[in-house]
Amino acid sequence: MAKRKNNTSSSNATGAALGYEAELWKMADALRGSMDAAEYKHVVLGLIFLKYISDAFEEQHAKLEAERAQGADPEDPDEYRAENIFWVPPEARWAHLKAQAKQPTIGQLVDDAMAGIERDNPALKGVLPKDYARPALDKTRLGQLIDLISNIKVGDAEARAKDVLGRVYEYFLSQFASAEGKKGGEFYTPRCVVKLLVEMLEPYRGRVYDPCCGSSGMFVQSMEFIRAHANGNGNGGKAKADISIYGQESNYTTWRLAKMNLAIRGIEGQIAHGDTFHNDRFPDLKADFILANPPFNVSDWGGERLRDDKRWKYGVPPVGNANFAWVQHIVHHLAPLGVAGFVLANGSMSSQQSGEGEIRKNLIEADLVDCMVALPGQLFYSTQIPACLWFLARDKKNGRFRDRRGQVLFIDARKMGRMVDRTHRELTDEDIKKIADTYHAWRGTVGAGLVPAHHGATVTYCDIPGFCKSATLDDIRKHSYVLTPGRYVGAAEQEDDGEPFEEKMKRLVAQLREQQAEAARLDTAIEANLEALGFGSESS
Repeated sequence: MAKRKNNTSSSNATGAALGYEAELWKMADALRGSMDAAEYKHVVLGLIFLKYISDAFEEQHAKLEAERAQGADPEDPDEYRAENIFWVPPEARWAHLKAQAKQPTIGQLVDDAMAGIERDNPALKGVLPKDYARPALDKTRLGQLIDLISNIKVGDAEARAKDVLGRVYEYFLSQFASAEGKKGGEFYTPRCVVKLLVEMLEPYRGRVYDPCCGSSGMFVQSMEFIRAHANGNGNGGKAKADISIYGQESNYTTWRLAKMNLAIRGIEGQIAHGDTFHNDRFPDLKADFILANPPFNVSDWGGERLRDDKRWKYGVPPVGNANFAWVQHIVHHLAPLGVAGFVLANGSMSSQQSGEGEIRKNLIEADLVDCMVALPGQLFYSTQIPACLWFLARDKKNGRFRDRRGQVLFIDARKMGRMVDRTHRELTDEDIKKIADTYHAWRGTVGAGLVPAHHGATVTYCDIPGFCKSATLDDIRKHSYVLTPGRYVGAAEQEDDGEPFEEKMKRLVAQLREQQAEAARLDTAIEANLEALGFGSESS
């Protein structure tokens, strides 16, 4: 279910392409032919991954070759593993594949390369695609694709420092999500949405869990967050990647993408394959942070077989919609001081169908709901269904934060963001900062050593009409437990432009008279042209 920038720096790079990824995608997509995007995705991303580990290997190989006189052995796998570089056996090295790219056996050679890498690197066992030899895959196009990918460095030290592969990989994921439509969106969350969740929750340390992790975007962004805020975060001046990652994904091919996505960044995590509802692979996990983008409004989740499940503490979710099954699964896995942020369809904030309203009421009365954010439309590739963010907190009196028991923060961000193309919108870095800073100010985390000083947020929170409102449980009860932010934040205040009423009316009336005169002049001109063409009013 995740989006990203390339290696060109920008202060506002939450998702739009900024460099050569777009050109690379255009060329790669041209080689797709009639192949389905969902199938082609694994062909391309598998090759890009292979190029990455081969680049890193070749750079280290050249270094060891130069150090032979000092006893270095370029063909010793341990020389690579000691540097956190994957060992690449001879049959899997990119130079070998590139030399054979025009041969009809290239598909089998790529399969052999993938098998060799999995054999020699246990962390990748069962992860890499190995179906390049199948007859349906055009070997001429495959060779052309290898030639194309040969032209980019994605795995040497410079490229790794700029996260070139991660950026190309994620850009391609976003494009495939767009090409696949609804199917693609099942595992892809736009980068700006992931970034907002991470900036609000700040998962610096502890256990981080995503029960429907898709291609692992939440985890990647969490690690990026830690690296981006490496100073002044209350962690002795240095941010340590002191987090444990747990994820589960039901789609096998998406699970493979997730494993690759983490592997290319050297992120270790326990990513399990299986149905989260029916085969919870982490039944005893209590997470400090949960981030998720569950698929919206799933009707075939098998709820009829789970009517007595222990996770449904706040009400049995309807068989026809998994939204509140996800919510309660998340609550079930929260640690005593845990916090969660996740995406849901807007209907979850107000639905009264099949007992959903009662479950929502019970969650609110249990004081679990911490914050609700209404998102702008057109953020997602897969759906036009409006979405929102839910934030839950087990303990609102957590000593690290301001005591917010009996209160919920509502943020209406529907008017935020910018269009990046005709159909898709993204939240800018400034939008994300404004929302996250508002939440941190409300929670009292700003200035408490938990939020970096350079965030620039003020410690004092105040309601802003049309944008944010700290509501009490009594306020929410009066609204029948509906959590739509628009009901609480009210309308934005209109700024007084300082122009006296009498003067403004004279100016506006004068403008109106000018426009009426211009309209009359245009009507006369049009009538004259019609007369000249023989279509005047008298001729009719």
